[in-house]
Amino acid sequence: MPLKLNVGVSRKLGLPEFSSVGASCNVEVELDSSLLQSDLDGFHAQVRGAFTAACQAVDDELVRLQARPAPPVASHGGEARRNGTAGSNRLASRPSKPASANQVRAIVTMARWRDADLAGLLRDEFGVDRPEDLSLADASRFIDRLKAVGET
Repeated sequence: MPLKLNVGVSRKLGLPEFSSVGASCNVEVELDSSLLQSDLDGFHAQVRGAFTAACQAVDDELVRLQARPAPPVASHGGEARRNGTAGSNRLASRPSKPASANQVRAIVTMARWRDADLAGLLRDEFGVDRPEDLSLADASRFIDRLKAVGET
């Protein structure tokens, strides 16, 4: 009897002007049920492969969605406005909050547990060298990603 493996990944990214984009991917594959009894490492490899494929699909879609042009800004009395703004966007000029000390500790600890190349991941995904250089939101997303890797 075949074994059904269902893997799902979902991510949502915040964008400027209080908007966001999201993507999800669910993959279902049939595996030989003997993998669980005779080849547990092979089963785990299949799970990791399906999860990696789903993650890549979600990441690709988020990149595609972020590259789309922003919707037109409504004009009110000659003054351009967006949700949550009144004329000039004071929020956009504020620097983002840095990662909290607790987030930094969690990132370092989780990366160590997973034997992850923390510096490489930070450089590749966020263009920073240290977890302390992440924004609060990026640190949160990174922690979610590290948690998801540990669940496979």
